Amino acid sequence: MRNITIPALLAIAAVYATAANALDSSNSPVVVTPLAAKTTTASGQPITLPQKNVEVQVSSYQIAPGATLPVHKHPFPRYAYVEQGTLRVANVETGAANIYQTGDFIVEMIGQWHQATNIGTDPVKLLVIDQVEQGAKNTILKQ
Repeated sequence: MRNITIPALLAIAAVYATAANALDSSNSPVVVTPLAAKTTTASGQPITLPQKNVEVQVSSYQIAPGATLPVHKHPFPRYAYVEQGTLRVANVETGAANIYQTGDFIVEMIGQWHQATNIGTDPVKLLVIDQVEQGAKNTILKQ
């Protein structure tokens, strides 16, 4: 697999963003709606990327009403789009918590213990994107 540097990825993203914006005109059948632009995690940390062999992993999560995930942390960036439901994410180290609802975009904490609970009456559905070092897992459970 070919290694692509972060500056090269940013340049490619800029080209695609320019193309997407060009498509987003009143004469086009394509409508681009920006959902989020973030530079920090949910706890205010700067977003830092893995330094070698970056792999993007995409997952779908469904969390039942009332379910609470185990206390865990992520060593690499994790992003989530809330497709449905209401999720409370609490930093167990500081006690600070955020509530996320349908349509919200989450930039999860990196290296901080936290826990999520579905506080709604419907399942929470998440589209989750991880950026990890190739072959690595991005969830560490607290023992």
